[in-house]
Amino acid sequence: MAKEVVISNSSLNSYGFRVLTEGIDMTQYQRNPIVLWMHTRPFRGTTDEALPLGTMQNLRIDGDKLIGTPVFDESDEFARKIKAKWDNGILKMVSAGLEIIEQSADPKVLVEGQRYATVTRSKLIEVSIVDIGANDDAIVLYNDKHDIINLAQGKGEIFLTPIKNPLNTIEMERKQIALALGLNEAATEQEVLDTIAQLRKDAQDAVTLRQQAEQQRQEAIATLVDKAVAEGKFTADKKNHFVELGNKVGLQSLKDTLELMTPAQRPGSLIKPANSSEGGDYKTLSEVPADKLEALRKEQPEQYKTLYKAEYGIEPAMKD
Repeated sequence: MAKEVVISNSSLNSYGFRVLTEGIDMTQYQRNPIVLWMHTRPFRGTTDEALPLGTMQNLRIDGDKLIGTPVFDESDEFARKIKAKWDNGILKMVSAGLEIIEQSADPKVLVEGQRYATVTRSKLIEVSIVDIGANDDAIVLYNDKHDIINLAQGKGEIFLTPIKNPLNTIEMERKQIALALGLNEAATEQEVLDTIAQLRKDAQDAVTLRQQAEQQRQEAIATLVDKAVAEGKFTADKKNHFVELGNKVGLQSLKDTLELMTPAQRPGSLIKPANSSEGGDYKTLSEVPADKLEALRKEQPEQYKTLYKAEYGIEPAMKD
């Protein structure tokens, strides 16, 4: 049973260029739709040369595909062998031999990874059954003299214009971005985007943590300052000063500074013993300890007079 086969399409081949299906001229080929073996034409006149295998029937373009059905010459022994392998699915591929008529480096006809200009117009010269098809042997080129330039396995010269493809620059940038993100350079665009999204989330989480830490630090500074005010180390109107000090020197330095400060004392506390066993609130002069009596007379004369009068009923004669 005859099998249809895709002869060509507009996809990028392994050589770095592509042929637009819509630009393939089949007019001449349809007059002589020859099918060769591996793009080989007999020219030596020897018995070991492979003659044409047959013809390509039902040649047509379907969407972006150039399609045809190879019909083998069963009167030829070699053609029968190739047909048997074709029918058994051992040989599956064909290759178009094209003559370039026009090429273009317009970005509109380029795709990512392309290194040579796109063949926008070409002429179909022959079609061959090949052992390895796809990108490696799916296409061969002829020059304007119909001299074949075999591209199989990277051999031969590609007489297409090398191009600087802007899409390749984008691809290179994506590879560099992938490596910078710690990914493999072959990472897909979605993998790159997912990694960037995760990094953005991590960065936002870090900002949130820093904000929370700063809020806790401010609260701790305020707590230290309020505690110092309550302990009488300074008055409430100095709070802002010590809060700013904490912001400058840090929480621990502020804490150390406040711990070194002592509560302010009232003037009256300077002449009163610390506890009642040393006199408490003196009511009479006899309650004042002897070692404090002279200091009381000199430093607090009015208090001395009051206690003296309370003790003896008269005011003392004060002398320097």
